[in-house]
Amino acid sequence: MSDKLTDLASVRGRIDALDERIQRMISERAELAFRVGEVKQSSGKVSDFYRPEREAEVLRAVVERNQGPLSDQEMVRLFREIMSACLAQQEPLKIAYLGPEGTFTQQAVHRHFGHSVHAISLPSIEEVFLQVQSSEADFGIVPIENSSQGVVSHTLDMLLESPLKICGEVELSIHQNLLTHAHRLDQIERLYSHQQSLSQCRGWIRNNLPQAECIAVSSNAEAARRVRYVQDSAAIAGRSAAKVYGLPVLFSNIEDHADNSTRFLVIGRHLFAPSGQDKTSLLVANQDGPGALYALLEPLARSEINLTRIESRPSRLGKWEYVFFIDVDGHAEEQPLRDALDHLRKTAKMLTVLGSYPQALDWNRKE
Repeated sequence: MSDKLTDLASVRGRIDALDERIQRMISERAELAFRVGEVKQSSGKVSDFYRPEREAEVLRAVVERNQGPLSDQEMVRLFREIMSACLAQQEPLKIAYLGPEGTFTQQAVHRHFGHSVHAISLPSIEEVFLQVQSSEADFGIVPIENSSQGVVSHTLDMLLESPLKICGEVELSIHQNLLTHAHRLDQIERLYSHQQSLSQCRGWIRNNLPQAECIAVSSNAEAARRVRYVQDSAAIAGRSAAKVYGLPVLFSNIEDHADNSTRFLVIGRHLFAPSGQDKTSLLVANQDGPGALYALLEPLARSEINLTRIESRPSRLGKWEYVFFIDVDGHAEEQPLRDALDHLRKTAKMLTVLGSYPQALDWNRKE
């Protein structure tokens, strides 16, 4: 027994020594980051210190080096928080997001920027855009599409009108939960949630709460806020909303598709340099007529550009006129995409680069 205690004391001693070294190295990193900030101090804006392409390179290297036992996700989360804290030495970034507190969009803020930021909760996607456009916020995060329910049309409409640029993306696995003070399903008369979440859980609701009135509200967190003091209602929301509003989770993971996920966009006022593994979002329009869509896509196909998403929306410039939102692999400043865009400009009625930004980390493979 004494040998085991001696071994345990030895292991704890090594852990203490490692903790001391880790803390010393984090402090050294913070000092170097502060010096970088001082070099850039002439701009006077903390948003000018933030370089998403540099962060993407660092985090990809973290994944590449990781040999366990911690998962890639955990290692990235730790380094993200270190970088967030180091950047906040100058001044915390101000990040606008679709609130209120407890939404999945708030989770996306922390996933992408860490917790050492000033997160600004806003009631609508439009206000997030306006807050960033007016420089009241450095960046914003808005939802763009769900894997089972498709595109968030309001975000696309704002991109059509706004001068802001896309400078990042975040993908979250979305798990919906039934939050309520009721002890049984037959006690629930009303069910609140965002329309997207109600749709994501349509099958579960039909099978388990057919008697409940489904009421769509502005966000899942707003749904949780509404039911926090009542016994005969429930909300569909994430666990963060349950924690914020003090609601018990009666059932977990009630989404109809286990791989349910939502993609969010980071919006800002500038385009950024290539990171080595990027995605570009385009807004394109062409003259109406036979082969119009082919004429838009042919330069991309000829340059072997991988197209990952295409959506059409009314252009608001004329009756029955449409524009296309297109996502492709690559950065607008790098080949072969640069040449493809040069060719596309010659044929398209309109071409706008909405943003070139680092691709979200893919946890299913090494970067």
